Amino acid sequence: MRKYLPTVLTLWIAFVFVQSLFFKFSNSPETQHIFGTLDAWGASLGFPGLFAPSGIFSQYVIGSAELVASSLLLLGLLPRLRILRPLGALVSVAVISGAILFHLFTPLGVVIDGDGGLLFGMACSVWIAGLVLLLQSRDLLLARLHAVTA
Repeated sequence: MRKYLPTVLTLWIAFVFVQSLFFKFSNSPETQHIFGTLDAWGASLGFPGLFAPSGIFSQYVIGSAELVASSLLLLGLLPRLRILRPLGALVSVAVISGAILFHLFTPLGVVIDGDGGLLFGMACSVWIAGLVLLLQSRDLLLARLHAVTA
């Protein structure tokens, strides 16, 4: 189990992120609803355009970060590039932490367009998977850190 768990978790995170890229990069109605809700919320706080298509937290920026995380994780499956897996996990946890926080603490909410919380649940599963990958990689990270500081 321990041998295959990193691969399964890596593939799960990459699946969730990559399948969402179509929605983000095609400006689908679902994406317009999510980022439109967030942009209206940001504007009400005095930060208009933060989540707009040209904003610093637009679906294109978030989608690009998810693509980078997925690429790092998938490349980390190769034995010679294993060091990339914890980096991909770290990017995944960072990106999905923002998503979870926005679901919980903005008008966006947990249930999006009647999905029963599926999108939020997937975000939580990615967060847990990324955290497990980071924990499983701690020896590799500590060895690299020790090699750099020695």
